[in-house]
Amino acid sequence: MATLPPFIVPRSSARNAMLIAVAAGLIAAVLAMALTRDMAVAIGFVGAALLVGGGVIGWRLVAPSAAPAGDMIVDWDVVRAVSGLGGGAVAVTDRAGRLVCANDRYGEVFDALPTPPGLPLGDGGIAALGKAGRAAWRDGHSEVSGLSIDGRPLAVTVLRAGAQDDVLVWRFALAERRDLPGDLQRALGGPQGELLGAAGIMAAVTLPDGRLLATNRVLAARAGHRASPTDTNLADLLHTDDQGRFRFVAERAGNPLRLIQVPLAGDEPHDADAPLLIVLLDEEETAGQPATAASHVRSLVAMMPVGIALVDREGRFAQMNDAFARAAGVDPAALPLYPGDLVVREDKGAVADAVRRFAGGATHKTDIAVRLKGRPDEPVVLTIAGARGMGDAAVLLSLKDNSEESRLKRQAEQATKMQAVGQLAGGVAHDFNNILTAIIGHCDLMLMRHSPGDSDYDDIQQVRHNSNRAAGLTRQLLAFSRQQTLRPQVLQLPDVVSEVSNLLKRLLGETVTLDVHHGRGLGAVRADPGQLEQVVMNLAVNARDAMLASGAGAGGRGGGRLTIQTRAVSAADVRAMGNDIMPIGDYTALEVSDTGVGIPADVLPKIFEPFFTTKEVGKGTGLGLSTVYGIVKQSEGYIFADSRPGEGATFTIYLPVHAAPAPVQPEPPARGKPPATWRTGTVLLVEDEAMVRAVAERALVRQGYTVLTAENGETALELLRTGPRPDLLVSDVVMPVMDGPTMARQVRDRWPDMPILFMSGYAEEQLRRSIDLADVTFLPKPFSVQQLADAAREALASH
Repeated sequence: MATLPPFIVPRSSARNAMLIAVAAGLIAAVLAMALTRDMAVAIGFVGAALLVGGGVIGWRLVAPSAAPAGDMIVDWDVVRAVSGLGGGAVAVTDRAGRLVCANDRYGEVFDALPTPPGLPLGDGGIAALGKAGRAAWRDGHSEVSGLSIDGRPLAVTVLRAGAQDDVLVWRFALAERRDLPGDLQRALGGPQGELLGAAGIMAAVTLPDGRLLATNRVLAARAGHRASPTDTNLADLLHTDDQGRFRFVAERAGNPLRLIQVPLAGDEPHDADAPLLIVLLDEEETAGQPATAASHVRSLVAMMPVGIALVDREGRFAQMNDAFARAAGVDPAALPLYPGDLVVREDKGAVADAVRRFAGGATHKTDIAVRLKGRPDEPVVLTIAGARGMGDAAVLLSLKDNSEESRLKRQAEQATKMQAVGQLAGGVAHDFNNILTAIIGHCDLMLMRHSPGDSDYDDIQQVRHNSNRAAGLTRQLLAFSRQQTLRPQVLQLPDVVSEVSNLLKRLLGETVTLDVHHGRGLGAVRADPGQLEQVVMNLAVNARDAMLASGAGAGGRGGGRLTIQTRAVSAADVRAMGNDIMPIGDYTALEVSDTGVGIPADVLPKIFEPFFTTKEVGKGTGLGLSTVYGIVKQSEGYIFADSRPGEGATFTIYLPVHAAPAPVQPEPPARGKPPATWRTGTVLLVEDEAMVRAVAERALVRQGYTVLTAENGETALELLRTGPRPDLLVSDVVMPVMDGPTMARQVRDRWPDMPILFMSGYAEEQLRRSIDLADVTFLPKPFSVQQLADAAREALASH
């Protein structure tokens, strides 16, 4: 491993040598003074001692020498962590972000030894590595997937290590490109080639023009060569007799040969220049008749790692290896009669026509997308090629088991769709919040002019009430899009379940039984307790409706059993699950299961989409499960649904265990006399929506403020150049031309102590990432007139 600054603590022996020399000089000076009574001689002894000590120090600092084992401190924890990571590119960084050491593989993958996370992986890759580094400093371990370099997948593991937990160990595992022809070439020259030879199989890899790339030892020996006759054309090693049978030129009168040709596609399945696997089998002659080589063919097909099946000239299966049977989802012992029996009815004709064409003499190969009976929703690729020299077999079929690839593709498509829908929902909620802010604000202003009992008072209250209901829907949309304002705390899931248990018993009714079970050794999680309670409530209400719909309760009214349980999930459990979505780590799981009607298979992938519901019109908005999904994902957790129709449904939520100690809650401020509602001062209001700007201006004017308004950041800066300094800046965050944070930074450059109040329909957590200003206040939309007045008063009071 190439090291940069070594893990060595400097020795202090030079200082000790200096002290010894000075002490010896002083003793010598005292003795000389006592014997000679000459001060000059004594001073000379002291000077000589100092000179000798200085020389020792200089020599110790300059002369190279091997450090004794006792003078060197090596951080064995780091060494152990690096060596335990196995192969791959490895780098070590310290808390200052400096590259401490890196192995040779790291230098090969990343030129010029860049320092993580600043690697040539694009902005997204750098951001992901930076997040992983912060997580490793906090939790001790993190992982990153989904990265690539030069088109090859790259997996990253980050581990906190060191005696003082003061370094990060980065391991980069780079996937190797698949090279099937190259693998076969190497295999033929090794033990695998010897095994084939022991079975009587001669094998070679050739280019399409017949030039040999590799052979096993048996073929080379039969052809008269001591080593593999590479760069030789296979046609030069064979000849045909008067009956058209192949024989080795070196043998002349040897056994006739049966030649089998298998195309090797590699990473490009339609590559016309792909190499070929050539297999030669002896056809022993008995009484003038060549014997069949079916046993050799069957041995070869059974040994192939890819799914291969043989079809005879009548179109019936002759043989199928285990890999093909697994990919097709059939029992190899109960061999289907025809290839068409494997696929759905709509694809039978295409498969039968292709098999008939190749059995009739077609020499090229083709790929057909078909749907298997066992997996009708997942198209697979069936490769069909003509077979020559395989006895009764006339057609070769190849089927790849891509169920895992299809599953990952579906998960990626679902995640992409949910992200796109979430962005759309967040944008709609933001614009809708602006409209609701204007409606609620005008209702508040109208209520100030009407008293209870007026004919219009109740109507205005009704409009305001419905506006607040609409605001609740926008909060659900923001929760789904992971843009809701959360107040996370370090908590225990059993405490959250206990808080809502009493309410759940009343909501579920008498026909639904509630069972609650808590596991042991549960780790603390960091989430918003109020939002987690909403998650439990939504899942429980959905489960109740499903059980009531089943009609399996007392008296025919429907009912069942709702089970809520918490349990600890270790990193080993996650690894055993084989879930590619969840990173390896410790989790606390919350599981909600019911005995209702279950969720149909065609509905299950859509349940988390907003506004999707299977309930009757007027009985559901379709935002319950989408809200649950958004809250869980915003809390950095994962949620999975599992159900079989008629057997109930189970929702499992995994929240990562929070390792940091719980923060100390600040003491609430002492309650005193409420502040006066009338205020004075100048407020600069910046808002691009005219209706929101008008409401906010009237609300602030009614509180006694002098209000200056601007429709964007540039107009606001122009007002500040020509006008007096305002006492408070109230600004929207997202605006055209110039956004709020950019404008606020320029204002702070001129007046560093200017109080700023931001207002926006997006979540505070999302906006804080783009606002790098200290001492700013945030007001979420929609807000009432009173909420705006209170926020302005608090912003002014804090400065």
